[in-house]
Amino acid sequence: MARSGWVTPEGPERLSDHVSLGVLTRVFPADVVDAVIGRTGAVEQRTRLLPSRLMVYYVMALALFSNGSYEKVMRSLLAGMEWLTGRFREWTMPTKAAIYKARTRLGSTVMVELFAEVARPFAAPGGPGFYQEWRLVSVDGTTPDLADTPANEQAYGRPGTKSDFKSAFPQARVLGLVECGTHAVFSAVASSYNTSEHDMYPALLADLARDMLLMADRGFFSYTAWKDSAATGAALLWRMKANSALPVIEDYGDGSYLSAVYPSSNDRRKDSNGIPVRVIEYEVTTGEEVSTFLLITTILDPATAPAGDLAGLYARRWEIESSFAELKTHQRGPDVVLRSKTPDGVLQEIYGYLCAHYAIRSLIGTVAAEFDEDPLHFSFTRTLRAARRSLAGRPAFSPSATG
Repeated sequence: MARSGWVTPEGPERLSDHVSLGVLTRVFPADVVDAVIGRTGAVEQRTRLLPSRLMVYYVMALALFSNGSYEKVMRSLLAGMEWLTGRFREWTMPTKAAIYKARTRLGSTVMVELFAEVARPFAAPGGPGFYQEWRLVSVDGTTPDLADTPANEQAYGRPGTKSDFKSAFPQARVLGLVECGTHAVFSAVASSYNTSEHDMYPALLADLARDMLLMADRGFFSYTAWKDSAATGAALLWRMKANSALPVIEDYGDGSYLSAVYPSSNDRRKDSNGIPVRVIEYEVTTGEEVSTFLLITTILDPATAPAGDLAGLYARRWEIESSFAELKTHQRGPDVVLRSKTPDGVLQEIYGYLCAHYAIRSLIGTVAAEFDEDPLHFSFTRTLRAARRSLAGRPAFSPSATG
C-alpha cells in the first residue's frame, strides 16, 4: 500500500509502467545489498543524488526493461520507490551523464558478489527437479552480443576475427550452472569470447554439492574436469563423443557397462591413473536421423540408477538451453545488444541480467511451492510481464509449460 501523502503522478504514466521493486527487493533485500556494497568498498563517500544501493536496483531494472532508455528506467525506478516508501517526491531527474557516472562509480564487483551471495538452487526435494536424492543441474555456456566499441572488442573479442567471417558485434562468454527443475542460474562466470569453457569451468566447481547430479554435453569432457568435478562429491552424467575410447571392463546387460577414463592414451595402454566410469550407450531417432548417445556417469551401480533412467534424465539437460533462451530472447529481447560501452559496464550488466532472471525464477518457485505445482508449468514470459507492470499488487501468474 502506498504511504500517506503519496500523490498519483500526473500525466500518462501508469503504475503498470513501473518496475516491480517488490520482485527485486524480496530476493535481494536492502540489508544484503548494503552488506555487499560495504564488503566490496562501493559505499559512496558523500551524499549523492544516486547512492550505491539505488544503483544496484537500477542495474537490475535495466535488465528488466532492456528496451527502455536510461532515463525512462530511472524514472520508473524512482516512481516505484516513491510508491513503496513515500520518498523521492521532490526528486530531480538525473541526466543520462549522471546515471553513467553513477554506474561507473558502482562498478561490476558489487553485482558479481551480490549474485554469488544470493543465488542458490531451490527445487523442492522429491519434486520434478530431483532424481532420487540428486538435484538435477546442467552446465553450459552462452555468448551475448555487446555494444560495438573498440574497448569492448579489445576486452572481450569478436567471433570470426581469424576467418573471412566477422561478427557484427563483440561477444562475451558466460558459463553457468542451471537447476533443471526451476531454470534458475545459481552460479556463473563471465569472460572474453576467446576464453574456452574448459578454462572457465573451474570457477564453478565450488558451487557443486554432494546432492547434485551434474549433466554436461559432449565436447565438454576432459580428464581433469571430470576428476575435479567428481572430487566435489556431486554425481556426474556427461555425454561423450561417439568415437571416445571407452574399453568394456564389465557388461552389466542393461545397456551399460563398466569402463574407465584416462589422462592420456599412454596411460590407457598401461592401465594407469584410470578413473572408473559407467557407460550408457543408446540411439535416438528424430525423423529419419539416428543419433548415437554415449554417456558416462560416476554412478557405477546399475541397481542404483538403471541405464534407462539415466538416458531419460539426460534429456533434462536441455533445460539449460531454455533458461538461457529466457535470458537472451524473452528478458533481454531478440536481437537486443547489451548497452554498456565499457568492459566493466558489460560485466556489471551481465550480472544485472543474471540477478533479475534469478529474482523472477525465485518468485515463480515460491508461488509454485505454495500451490504444489511444477515451477516449469508457470510461464516465464507472463511472469516477466507481471514483474514489469505490477508494483504493489500480487502478480497474475499463468500456469503454462511453454511461456
